[in-house]
Amino acid sequence: MFKVLKSGFYSTIQDNGRFGYRKYGVPISGAMDLYSSQFANALLGNKNDAAVLEMTMLGGAFQFSKPSLIAISGAYMNPKLNEKVIRQNTVFKVKTSDILRFGQVTKGFRTYMAVKGGLKSDFVLESRSQYSPITKFRSISKGDILNYNDYDNEFIESNVSVKYNASILSDKTLEVYTGAEFNLLSNNQKELLLNMELRVSKQNNRMAYQLEPLFSNAFAPMITSPVLPGTVQLTPKGNLIVLMRDCQTTGGYPRVLQLTERAINILSQKTTGNTLKIRLKDR
Repeated sequence: MFKVLKSGFYSTIQDNGRFGYRKYGVPISGAMDLYSSQFANALLGNKNDAAVLEMTMLGGAFQFSKPSLIAISGAYMNPKLNEKVIRQNTVFKVKTSDILRFGQVTKGFRTYMAVKGGLKSDFVLESRSQYSPITKFRSISKGDILNYNDYDNEFIESNVSVKYNASILSDKTLEVYTGAEFNLLSNNQKELLLNMELRVSKQNNRMAYQLEPLFSNAFAPMITSPVLPGTVQLTPKGNLIVLMRDCQTTGGYPRVLQLTERAINILSQKTTGNTLKIRLKDR
């Protein structure tokens, strides 16, 4: 296990998500950037749905109490093992009493730390993803003890880093499909929506990202309908709201677009003020 010396800004335990319970109103949750979390797991030979630590904007500090292997992927937070800078996208051995520290993000927004065999947190509704009130806690806190299986097999460290597709962190284009209510837009509105420059507003979290500027429309109220992570809703006031991993299961606003899985990963690595463009993807 390891002790949380510092939790960071907002750090949670996540796996691929909680499936099969949306009919009860339970969000899917899971890692915001599934590409990066699964990449870290792959480096360790874990199953791709093994639980990892997701850190947002500012990383934490952790002290290990038993040996294992770790891998870090996603945003760059200047990780240091015992005050020595370590690379991302490769495997490192940690020993008893080792301290791993992360700093302020310098590229991207969310970082993933995987441990050999995955984190062994509470398993609720077939997932370890933290989401209150489904799980007892919404995030980790200073003083928490996070469990994992020790791994003390012989390991030879290498200077080799596996190729990580860093375009997830830098790409500004979100590929989308048309949403269920897309054709309620006029042709002029469709052209404007697909060609305007968008910005991430300060209203962004694991549930949804709001994009600016406002988009004028005259949509009438609609019956609440199913939504998914990546659904782009358009409110009567003109807010473009992109639902993310912790989103609700239904919504009452027109669904004008649907992000691809890669686009959700890209958006999860963006923060307030970042600019974006939309590109329609052929089905």
